[in-house]
Amino acid sequence: MKSHSAGRNPRISIGLRLLAVMALTIPTTGCLNYLIAAAYFIGGPPSIEPVFDKETKKSMTDKGVTVAVVCFAPDEVKFTFDNIDKELGKYVSFRLHGKNIKVFSPDVVNKWLDEHNDWDKPEQIGAALDATYVVFIDLHTYTLFAENSVNLYQGRAECLVSVFEMNKDDSADRIFSKEINSKYPLAVPRQTSETTYSTFKRQYLSRFSEEIGRLFYEYYNDEDIDHAT
Repeated sequence: MKSHSAGRNPRISIGLRLLAVMALTIPTTGCLNYLIAAAYFIGGPPSIEPVFDKETKKSMTDKGVTVAVVCFAPDEVKFTFDNIDKELGKYVSFRLHGKNIKVFSPDVVNKWLDEHNDWDKPEQIGAALDATYVVFIDLHTYTLFAENSVNLYQGRAECLVSVFEMNKDDSADRIFSKEINSKYPLAVPRQTSETTYSTFKRQYLSRFSEEIGRLFYEYYNDEDIDHAT
């Protein structure tokens, strides 16, 4: 599996040498906290390994890997949010692409789905596109409003994210599954008078797709600060 941190920060090698000098020259008493703080400053905050990589010992950034993202939404969700399946698939695909994962274009995926509206298994599109993995998002619930309110924005969703690994005979094995319960903003819902519907919709799709994307790429603890409110 690839190392996600290799080449990420050119200051790290210099910083490590600096820390070694500090460890030899600073008096032992009370120096540990200074060394920890210096390491954080030089190398940045500690990163979090993708859950997919940790559980499967595989990586979507491995050489030669291609990924198709497919989302399914039930009729009761699409009744209110007509294109949420395609929109969410597009946002997640762009998230993965931005992290150096080779993802099939959402336009290619959606064209196949439109031409094969009787599809019922994720491996069907995996075989058609010759993908290594199919990321299948089974969206159970989705809304942009706080519970029992039409005047407060608070995106909420539940989904099951699964990864199917394609075999040479076009069959597939489900090698990963993760339930996601999403809510944004986390703390207090936002008044509808503060922003437009379309703007909040984009903000929540961005946040929701990030929650899904983080299953497959490295991120950092301090990146959640802006999502609390």
